[in-house]
Amino acid sequence: MRIILDTNIIIGALLKDSTIRRMILDPSFEFYLPEYSIEEIEKHIDIITQRSGLNKENVHLLLHLLLTNIRVVPSEQLLNRYAEARRIIGGIDPEDIPFLALALAIPNDGIWTDDAHFHKQGKVKIWRTRDIILLAGRGGGP
Repeated sequence: MRIILDTNIIIGALLKDSTIRRMILDPSFEFYLPEYSIEEIEKHIDIITQRSGLNKENVHLLLHLLLTNIRVVPSEQLLNRYAEARRIIGGIDPEDIPFLALALAIPNDGIWTDDAHFHKQGKVKIWRTRDIILLAGRGGGP
């Protein structure tokens, strides 16, 4: 399966050793992330280090490990879908435009997020963590 990750999923994996972390490292999934998400994580690095109990170096090492199973898509590859994404989700949460633009730009099976507001749009399938766990329990991909 090809799944786009919301930043909250990556942050959850950085905060504690969890099912989320193991799922991101599961090679039966293909994960994608807009480049914007890396910038967003860097903006919150102090909070992540404080809440995780890890120092910045270890948080960056862990992020690097997680990124071994995630394809980061450069912002310029999303530009042609940005206006459509803004029209669909910009009024709900403008920070989610890059994720929806990515979902519109590449073939995928949806966005993995635990943000409820993503359900207010009807263009892209939304997966919650519990859905991904159940899916993986059935053997992962299609």
